[in-house]
Amino acid sequence: MGQNITDAAEAREVLSRLFAGHRRAVFFGGAGVSTASGIPDFRSVDGLYHQTFAYPPEVMLSHEFYETHPEDFFAFYRQKMIALDARPNRCHRKLASLEAAGSLSAVVTQNIDGLHQAAGSTCVWELHGSVHRNICQRCGAVYDAAWVLADGASDIRHVPVCPACGGAIKPDVVLYGEPLSERVLAGAIAAISSADLLVIGGTSLVVYPAAGLTQYFAGDTLVMVNRDATPQDAAADVLVTCDIDEAFAF
Repeated sequence: MGQNITDAAEAREVLSRLFAGHRRAVFFGGAGVSTASGIPDFRSVDGLYHQTFAYPPEVMLSHEFYETHPEDFFAFYRQKMIALDARPNRCHRKLASLEAAGSLSAVVTQNIDGLHQAAGSTCVWELHGSVHRNICQRCGAVYDAAWVLADGASDIRHVPVCPACGGAIKPDVVLYGEPLSERVLAGAIAAISSADLLVIGGTSLVVYPAAGLTQYFAGDTLVMVNRDATPQDAAADVLVTCDIDEAFAF
């Protein structure tokens, strides 16, 4: 492991210098990127996996649960997965500005909230899909998250169906038991493989296959920005353990 940074001001200086000194930087992020926007993560002390529900969250976010308990699935989806009031934070906005300036090639994200695009990022590989696309399994019609919420306004357990054909609606989100999109996975691998700087932020790096994408990085500088330790910290050239929103406020 290389340089270890705990001070936010030092982190901002180092990150600013690294992005300025590389031409093919890629950011790979997880749920911790969006916590400053009010969206809870999964595995931290106050994350979703430490809250009490009728079923464990990892069960409710499975394809089998979507099929066998659709009312409970959509209640959880509407309450905990869709956050239309959330706004991009400083990390999202800085990444968008770095892309606009030509200093960032792509964002690879495990998040499904769409906040990178809301901030202005255009090259975003959404490994786990997005709540902003909800697709009819019969005719392929696409409905946004606001439609799903409105459809369940009087009953969050209501199971939505396509107004056009009556088909079942499924969020374009990768559930447990489902494979990642081959197109998205290929795009993410290509971006990371060609990067000269890879900054990994806000992720525990324990969810596969997403966590395995780091093996494709062959550039010169690997940076980890995460409040808690990850299994891959030892590989980092720079390890930043302060708040990610503070670290990207440059």
